[in-house]
Amino acid sequence: MKIALAQQNYHIGNFEQNTQKIIAAIGEARLMGADLVVFSELSVCGYPPRDFLDFDDFIEKCEAAVEAIAAHTSNIGVLIGAPQRNPNPLGKNLFNAALLLHHGAVQGRVFKTLLPTYDVFDEYRYFEPAFEWQVLHFKGKKLAVTVCEDIWNLGDNPLYRIAPMDELMKQQPDLMINLSASPFDYTHDEDRKATIKANVLKYKLPMFYCNGVGSQTEIVFDGASMVFDAAANLCGQMPMFAESLQCFDLNDDGSILQPILEPAHRLPSQELAPKTLQPQLNIGQIHQALVLGIADYFGKMGFKKAIVASSGGIDSAVTLALAVQALGAQNVQAVLLPSAFSTAHSVSDAEQLSQNLQNPYTTLPIAPLFDQFLNTLAPVFGNLPFGIAEENIQSRIRGNLVMAIANKFGYILLNTSNKSELATGYGTLYGDMAGGLAVLGDLYKQQVYALANFINHQAPIIPQHIITKPPSAELRPGQKDSDSLPDYDILDPILYQYIERHLGPSDIKATGADAALVDRILKMVNVNEYKRNQFCPIIRISPKAFGVGRRVPIVAKYLT
Repeated sequence: MKIALAQQNYHIGNFEQNTQKIIAAIGEARLMGADLVVFSELSVCGYPPRDFLDFDDFIEKCEAAVEAIAAHTSNIGVLIGAPQRNPNPLGKNLFNAALLLHHGAVQGRVFKTLLPTYDVFDEYRYFEPAFEWQVLHFKGKKLAVTVCEDIWNLGDNPLYRIAPMDELMKQQPDLMINLSASPFDYTHDEDRKATIKANVLKYKLPMFYCNGVGSQTEIVFDGASMVFDAAANLCGQMPMFAESLQCFDLNDDGSILQPILEPAHRLPSQELAPKTLQPQLNIGQIHQALVLGIADYFGKMGFKKAIVASSGGIDSAVTLALAVQALGAQNVQAVLLPSAFSTAHSVSDAEQLSQNLQNPYTTLPIAPLFDQFLNTLAPVFGNLPFGIAEENIQSRIRGNLVMAIANKFGYILLNTSNKSELATGYGTLYGDMAGGLAVLGDLYKQQVYALANFINHQAPIIPQHIITKPPSAELRPGQKDSDSLPDYDILDPILYQYIERHLGPSDIKATGADAALVDRILKMVNVNEYKRNQFCPIIRISPKAFGVGRRVPIVAKYLT
């Protein structure tokens, strides 16, 4: 049997585009001689549709799309993902389904059993889990079809009480097929491969795994669909962060005609995340994910141009470089907003960066506006010393100016805050925390430096002085980040233990970290949740990102 995997980038709710894309891939697979073509989880509507699933009109459009796709399956089998209504009044109204289309109609349905409701996932909010398990029959083969999470219930501490493949094995299937929408994070590639391979080793069947690709607001899907033969050899792996269609020849003995890319004896580690922060880890994948995240956010929203407040610092420099790669230099406007406290080299560094990138830039000094604010507030502020209020005024002036330009010319402001700043509240609401999309909000400061060096290894873009100078907000004379925060090589590892690894203060202190410093940092994280709650979407690249993947109360006493 010839089986094609269609790794595609869908647009949530864009039924016409998704349907056309699926139909086109069916035509290509047919030309390749495929008997069956497999698409990813909820391919018809895009993943994750979230509360769109509550609208009957949305489900009707899904059903119409399935019918339109089925009309193109007269001589080829197609496995697509779509929501399906639950006819039973008990339980949720919908199933997350894989549908087998052939001869112009739905020939079989498989419902997802394991519904993740953790991190960025909310599936039990919408779907009813499967309560029975049947293989699908196609051209003399028995297909054990599962949906994404259904193959993840392995190991010594499984999250669920049932493994759908255990039930399907009772019917002696010939192969496994998984329709997936597995998000990217920089620890997940090897872990995912290990999980798929563990299923093959356990059930002694070949596995065809089709993952989605593309960015959906904050969540990036990296593709990397793969095929294992029955002996657990990796025989095919599709590219990361790109659409692809590939066809594989499956023999009756479970072997696959494609060359073996990775032998069965090598099993990747299933460690979810490193025990310590490793800023360089998979930095190339992070770079690809961020570029795709920006490009898809703009492309799918119909936005054309971005604007970045370019300070001459590392965060705005990396954001600007990524935006230029994603959108093209002519579509990224940089605005330099120097104050009386800005150093001359910050301005020249920012100018040199834009000259290297060949993107347009303009300079708007904010000192006159800042003076007017101080004069207006003088009757209220009196003789009180210069402090955080005056610093924040400067940041909010900058926010107002870049947003005014964005409104006037239809730009989208890219936020430049990093995860270390967001974690500790080192940012100004309605100032430097403004934006339509946060590019670096899931990267610790040390990862931002690693990314800058990665960009420069490709081409000398970011001026070296931006990378080597001490980071500063430049909101008062001689200011450095280290005046308010611990050095990032001390801060970031502690934040990582708390945010990514969920360690409490005693466990973090046991790693050798200073006890008083741990208490101070964790308090900063928790008392600043109100700021993050008002923040823009963050492109997710880690196992635990701020935003939809991390939900903690604003009003709470824990560690504050």
